Amino acid sequence: MKLLSQSIVNGQAIHPRYAFGKQDAVAHIALSDNLSPHFSWEGAPEGTRSFVLICRDPDVPSKPDDVNQEDREVPADLPRVNFYHWVLVDIPANVTVIEEGEFSNEVTPKGKNGPMAPRNMRQGINDYTSWFANDHDMKGDYYGYDGPCPPFNDALVHRYEFTLYALDIETVPLEGRFTAEDVLKVINTHILASDSITGLYTLNPKVTI
Repeated sequence: MKLLSQSIVNGQAIHPRYAFGKQDAVAHIALSDNLSPHFSWEGAPEGTRSFVLICRDPDVPSKPDDVNQEDREVPADLPRVNFYHWVLVDIPANVTVIEEGEFSNEVTPKGKNGPMAPRNMRQGINDYTSWFANDHDMKGDYYGYDGPCPPFNDALVHRYEFTLYALDIETVPLEGRFTAEDVLKVINTHILASDSITGLYTLNPKVTI
């Protein structure tokens, strides 16, 4: 199985239009277009009954002390943790294309609705839900896609891994509000094939990709 994209080139920089945040000369970070990327795929194995698409950033700082702080830097050697940006499930077996902007076309303060999504698919909450939990203007359930917004002072370029899973089940056995980690646990024994595309992103003007 091969995952393809007209939006994300494997191993190269992600365009800011697919990001939650973009560089700003004054404020460091400004809200961006937050378009969900285009994806297509081919060569799904026989017996595929649905697909799951998950986006993971494995490079999020494990400690928030230096994050987005003036005159400080998040060191590249700081241990990192996962941050999930998208979990899309119950993609029908006859679907082979997700259009650009189909699942997000702007930043939505307080999150997007879910779990139901276009074409009778479902989406879980992404990790902006917990990130903004204590922010009065932004807190809410962030269903669906919300793109990159790494710390503006992070010395490390962040990787954004988009992984498509072909499953032998038609429906992921979860109800209501769920996370990417919930999905990964329950599909573990149902994966027939997978493929990934990884894009790179930074908001640190001192760092180049």
